[in-house]
Amino acid sequence: MHLKACFSLKRPFCKTRCQPRYQPCPRQRRPPSGSAGTPGPARGQCAGAAAVAAWGTRWRSRGGTPRPGRAALQPTECFLSQPEEKQESTVKAKRRKKKKISDVLQKSAPKPGVPADLQNLLTQHFGENRSVIEIEELQLSDSCFLTANDLTHSFSSYLKEICPKWAKLRRSHKEKKSVVMLVLCSSALRCLELIKSMTAFKGDCRVLKLFAKHIKIQEQINMLEKGVFHIGVGTPGRVKALVEQDALCLNSTKYMILDWNWRDQKLRRMMDIPEIKKETIDLLEKSIIKLCRDGSVKLGLF
Repeated sequence: MHLKACFSLKRPFCKTRCQPRYQPCPRQRRPPSGSAGTPGPARGQCAGAAAVAAWGTRWRSRGGTPRPGRAALQPTECFLSQPEEKQESTVKAKRRKKKKISDVLQKSAPKPGVPADLQNLLTQHFGENRSVIEIEELQLSDSCFLTANDLTHSFSSYLKEICPKWAKLRRSHKEKKSVVMLVLCSSALRCLELIKSMTAFKGDCRVLKLFAKHIKIQEQINMLEKGVFHIGVGTPGRVKALVEQDALCLNSTKYMILDWNWRDQKLRRMMDIPEIKKETIDLLEKSIIKLCRDGSVKLGLF
């Protein structure tokens, strides 16, 4: 009965649960009682249990460990240890602080614009896409420029200095769709400021607002066709659009003033704003530079 239980595949242990499955019961190969180092089973003890104890003694004498019993074969909970993440250094590389125009102006006083600034601007803008001959055609001589503002003049005093014979020019101008003096600014608000500041200069001459804020281009076209205006103050984008539509003719224009030195709330000049810069250069290239080279238009930097 005992042997049958030990070799049965349905039950992995014998009835006394002294040996793992598929092993013959130690009772079959029990050493003879009285042999050296193998004491016999105690009274009331299974022969298999006694044999297991003898095997454990033999394993320990050889430096090994006895085979674990059923209690030691119970499954144990296993935890997977995750690799420790390396702590990123909290100290980041310092970025180089970009210089602002306000920092530059705090260290040095603003410099007034000169004709060379406009020449350099045109050269830098067309230098990559134009040949040397084409760039030379865009260059203007010093005779094409008026005296630049040295930051000490108001707008009226500057206009009186560059145009001492304004009264005569105003009386002789009777052409429609044209102006004698054209002033370009960076914004509509700046245009209104300059119109107010030229009261002492303009007298009774008519001034036309040439900007897009609250004024439709068709209204400006109708005003140019019906009336005679002496001064036009506007933005480069709207003036360019009027010239392209043949609503504004520059053949009668004698003076063109760029509001070069004024800075807005962000301390940007007229040519520091990309959109205004592009539209101004396009207007100069298509119409103004040719008239300046012919000697009919003078450029001024206020």
